[in-house]
Amino acid sequence: MKQWVENALCYGSLHYDQWLAAYRGLRQAAAQLIGANSDEIAIVKNTSEGISTISLGLNLRPGDKVVAFREEFGANFFPWKRLESKAIHMEWVSIWDPPEAISEACRGARLLAISFVQYLSGYRADLETIGEICRLRGCLFFVDAIQGLGAFPVNVRKMGIHALAAGGHKWLLGPEGCGILYVQKEVQEQIVPAVLGWTNFAHAHDYASRDMTFRPDAGRYECGTLNTAGCFGLRAAIELLLKIGIDKIAAEVQARADEIAAAVSAKGYEVMCPRTPATGAGIVSFRKPGVDSRVIVAVLQKQGVITAARQGWVRASPHFYNSPEDVERMLAALP
Repeated sequence: MKQWVENALCYGSLHYDQWLAAYRGLRQAAAQLIGANSDEIAIVKNTSEGISTISLGLNLRPGDKVVAFREEFGANFFPWKRLESKAIHMEWVSIWDPPEAISEACRGARLLAISFVQYLSGYRADLETIGEICRLRGCLFFVDAIQGLGAFPVNVRKMGIHALAAGGHKWLLGPEGCGILYVQKEVQEQIVPAVLGWTNFAHAHDYASRDMTFRPDAGRYECGTLNTAGCFGLRAAIELLLKIGIDKIAAEVQARADEIAAAVSAKGYEVMCPRTPATGAGIVSFRKPGVDSRVIVAVLQKQGVITAARQGWVRASPHFYNSPEDVERMLAALP
């Protein structure tokens, strides 16, 4: 990213071909990461833009049903909640509901939307099981992947995912303001671009063209100039993760988070979500009765340990580069 900024400072757009190569490289890396094709990857600003692209672009009509989950982060809640004002029937279920209840909720639904990993509890959804439910019920399957992509494997074909969005600044280790939106080739005609500019269209580089035929790939969801610096950064970040190997990363993330959960429990803290090999992720939220979580976060930060205060809980999120010694240092600093 620094090299690109310096190059742009000195040469403007003289090396524009390198910019185009970065866009292509990001699409290819993202596609490899999730088991898709590069023509199914759009470059977006963030997860929220990707989710809104799906919620606004799907031709929903009064009486149609959409299934969503009550525990979601706002980015994957508000775009669906707003549909109720358009007489769309929102079926709200819980991540703790059994598959049978989710399947029943999907009866007659147009789409189900869920996060790969819940932002607060750290609960990791069984995407393969939910994808099979959606297949049997004939509804589209959308995943907000930002809290798990880059830390745990995702294969959109195997999991039956039709659309997926993820900002690059969390587990993908990329910059803010740049993310990916996957839309399966077979459903791109069902999801109409909701925000239009000049690059949505097939003949975008013929500036005199007034042909409004959309691009034949997921680039149809890009309405204008991209975050070029961000694309250089996110491409490099995803390529790094691919080089290391997501399976190796997942094992390290799971191990560190398990260590944190066990140790804070031993120190008298309450862990929000029970962990299993199938449902554990890189997020561990914990609290202590009578102690303000913001105070705990501040105490840890003074010791060089970064956590987050979330709704009365302390949220720790170790990645593959954190060591057992890092966990021990965090635990030693806990009040």
